[in-house]
Amino acid sequence: MEKYKRFFVYVIPSILAFALSGVYAIVDGYFVGNRVGDIGISTINIAYPIVALIQAAGTGIGMGGAVYYSIFRAEGKEKEAREYTAGTLWMLLAASAVLTVFALAFMTPLLKLLGAEGEILRLGEEYIRIIAFGAVLQVIGTGLIPLIRNNGGAMFAMAAMVLGFLTNILLDFLFVWVYDWSTGGAAWATIIGQGAAMAAGAGYLLYKKQMTFQIAPGRMGNVAKHIIRIGLAPFGLALTPNFSLIFINRFSVMYGGEQAVAVYACIAYIITIVYLVLQGVGDGIQPLMSEYYGAKKEKELHQANVFAYVFSLILSAVSIVILYLYREETGVLFGASGAVTEEVAAVFPIFLLAVPFIAINRVTTASFYATEKSGFSYILTYVEPVAMLILMLILPPLFGGQIMIWWSATIARIFSAVIAAGLKLYTMKKGKYGKVQE
Repeated sequence: MEKYKRFFVYVIPSILAFALSGVYAIVDGYFVGNRVGDIGISTINIAYPIVALIQAAGTGIGMGGAVYYSIFRAEGKEKEAREYTAGTLWMLLAASAVLTVFALAFMTPLLKLLGAEGEILRLGEEYIRIIAFGAVLQVIGTGLIPLIRNNGGAMFAMAAMVLGFLTNILLDFLFVWVYDWSTGGAAWATIIGQGAAMAAGAGYLLYKKQMTFQIAPGRMGNVAKHIIRIGLAPFGLALTPNFSLIFINRFSVMYGGEQAVAVYACIAYIITIVYLVLQGVGDGIQPLMSEYYGAKKEKELHQANVFAYVFSLILSAVSIVILYLYREETGVLFGASGAVTEEVAAVFPIFLLAVPFIAINRVTTASFYATEKSGFSYILTYVEPVAMLILMLILPPLFGGQIMIWWSATIARIFSAVIAAGLKLYTMKKGKYGKVQE
């Protein structure tokens, strides 16, 4: 019973933290959509992949460092563990600077590439310009969460996210509804909220005396290489819903027009939370998996895997039932028009079909990068968006236009889960967990 208690101590706060990270976009969409209408919903929806890229960089770097921190601590190598904390913090700062410059320099072409034009483009530029200047708050805020969790602070990591979330809601109400700052107000609310979460996270590491920037210059290159090797998978996982967003938006503009974009915006706001909850199960169990892997506790590692699969599938079933029952209210929640609301209710079940397959993929991918199987985690991270793009190029022209855009997303996720199951069976038969290579 004790082992299950430990699982839940890590997993439940992780699930809530990931869910809240997705709710940031929903909160912006809710306030802007109810103030501006369909065009406001579409603007946040189209622009959000750029925001997600900034946040995913923090998640990937933070998780890459946290995995090695846990492994080396389990091996009793405290010096190496602290080096990975320092390396992670330096990389988060560097990524913040690079992404600020990148977002400001390429904001307009990126938004056009994502399908923005006319008024949506203008509102999107207003939103992203502010987000770019606050990139440092977002990257470091998200990057500190895995370090906090792997330092035994799973509950505090969740509390930091709750603080940021509540700050975001309050400021969205104030900036968007009271002051009528439109998408710009939503952007300010987002970065200030994430700044609050970052401040709380930094305070925790300082209190635990784990906030360190001390690393020998000659070691930084090797540490960065290892962090990137692990971090590419969680980085990609954080972006996967946004690859879907990009592809579905772009093809929906071609086949279904602005109404189809607004339909998927309403669905994406909600379904992305489910994806993040399922990723929260995998990332929540990661500290234990990395610890068992570093300590060479094969039985415990296997139990952690089984727990993660069972729990994520239970959450999938609950999510499907709830979202199916309330599918007709989804469009209403975001202030969508009657036509959009009706189509959301009709289309939502197609996306719900994919939820258990996403659970399998997310947990399997997390189990691979938690135990240094980077190659397999890359395959599972990026096979889904590649398959989705291929299907969207082939199926809609042949079998029915917009409806096949929706089905292409679900089929790609099922295909990805089949690959995940195959790779997992292969590693289970092999039965070797290897050793950390430094």
